[in-house]
Amino acid sequence: MSMYVFRQATSMRFGALATTLLFMPDALAESGRPLHRLRADDSARDLSALLERECRTQELPALAAMVIEGDRISAQGVGGVRKQGDPTRATLQDRWHLGSCTKAMTATMIAALVESKALKWDTTVEAALPDLGADMNAAYRKVTIEQLLGHRGGIRHEWDVPGLWDQLWRREGTPTEERRRMAKVMLAQEPKVKPGDYFYSNCGYGIAALMAETLTGKAWEQLIRELVFEPLDMRSAGFGVPWDAVPPTDPWPHERDGKSVTPGPFADNPPSIAPGGTVHATITDWAKFALDHLRGDRGESGTLFSFGTYQRLHRAQRTGPAADDYALGWIVVKRPWAKGDGPAATGRCLHHAGSNNSWYALIWIAPERNLAILCTTNIGGDGIFPKIDHVMGALINDLSSRRHP
Repeated sequence: MSMYVFRQATSMRFGALATTLLFMPDALAESGRPLHRLRADDSARDLSALLERECRTQELPALAAMVIEGDRISAQGVGGVRKQGDPTRATLQDRWHLGSCTKAMTATMIAALVESKALKWDTTVEAALPDLGADMNAAYRKVTIEQLLGHRGGIRHEWDVPGLWDQLWRREGTPTEERRRMAKVMLAQEPKVKPGDYFYSNCGYGIAALMAETLTGKAWEQLIRELVFEPLDMRSAGFGVPWDAVPPTDPWPHERDGKSVTPGPFADNPPSIAPGGTVHATITDWAKFALDHLRGDRGESGTLFSFGTYQRLHRAQRTGPAADDYALGWIVVKRPWAKGDGPAATGRCLHHAGSNNSWYALIWIAPERNLAILCTTNIGGDGIFPKIDHVMGALINDLSSRRHP
């Protein structure tokens, strides 16, 4: 079965040379920048009834959602079942596949390495991967890691090269070896677009991760755990489809016809493009990540990085004729519901969606309102985005009705 990570971010907007790792989790506390933690209390509004209704009307197996206002969970809930045909209910403790919402986490990992001086935003492919230089197309030599994270590297899709996609599915080496194999092939191709112009590429994220792996001597899976998951206390975060038992102890993935996906190595994308879309986590742990970016965008204390680093992560690249709203792992857009109360309010927000064709995840961060909304479901495929988009709209309308009764 062919699974693809969220291919085109722009089509899914809400209609409405170091050799050692210098930066470790302990350095956060030592730096005098203790992290601000997400607060949960009994006053959080229960969204379960709304989500149960949406599961029925939208024909979704399960839904989980969470709303953050300020630094606290103001609303949360879950509805539906973990696996179609099995009565086991989904819970807030369940893990969900986040698809291309992984990209913001990989960009955050790279930002940590930049702040620690393990690499620079302008580190080039040629400098980081000199062993691939002999076969590298000259157009890629000066492409920077920042351009790759903003989909400005000109890197093609993995399925554009005959035979490569099938080869990557075989998983014949370690994840890092698989990323190197992919990078060697992709960097030998002609660019899909001129480097500097926008073209959404999961392989671009795989190559960016490989650059970090090569310069630090650590696998992406270890780096993102040490630099993102552990500092933010995302204990449930891991990689791939999060099933492990029957009856299910976590939600199972489903195809668009509602049929559950059979467990096995082909139920998720291969490790070569994992940095673009294979992280799973509970919705609470995902919300911890969202809170850090919400506070960071607002210039508040208790975040992983300095304000300047968040500005860079959240700044739309605006260098090409299309998709000028893509930043580094985030899409930057404006929405009326996201407007704050000040005279300079614009409704600017950060957004992304993710799916491997059997899950769907959606996140919105509205800094002017000090707000983040997250929603996930355990089904994917064509036709699912409008359904989860409708659910997100219901959550926003519910929130707005309480703001302006």
